This record gives sequence, structure tokens and C-alpha cells, in this order.
Amino acid sequence: MQTEKLEIMGQIADLKDVDYRNTLAISVLIELLIEQGLFTKAQFAQKAHELENQSWAELLLSRRKKK
Repeated sequence: MQTEKLEIMGQIADLKDVDYRNTLAISVLIELLIEQGLFTKAQFAQKAHELENQSWAELLLSRRKKK
């Protein structure tokens, strides 16, 4: 039982590390795209706000319509 708890705690710690690395990679990509002039921080923030306000189903439907 104690071993299982330790394993779960280790898996959670690994997930936190992976989450941090993924977040860092996404942040780096966003900053590079902004620096290259592909979009502005304001445009990024607006799009993030739009997507955040959509339900998951609406988001999937809108992506399918674009294809």
C-alpha cells in the first residue's frame, strides 16, 4: 500500500515536470511568433479569450467547418 502511494506521488511529480516543460515550450513558440510579426500579443490575447468562451463542442465544430 505504501509503495503504491510512493509510485503515485512519483507519477504526479513526473506529470508536473512534463506540464512545466510543455508550458515553457508553448510560451517560447508564442514569443518567437510575436517577435517574427506573425501576430501581436493583443491578437493572441483576443483569440485566447474567444476560444476560452467557446464550449469544447463548439470549438471542434468550428475547426471541422474550416477544413
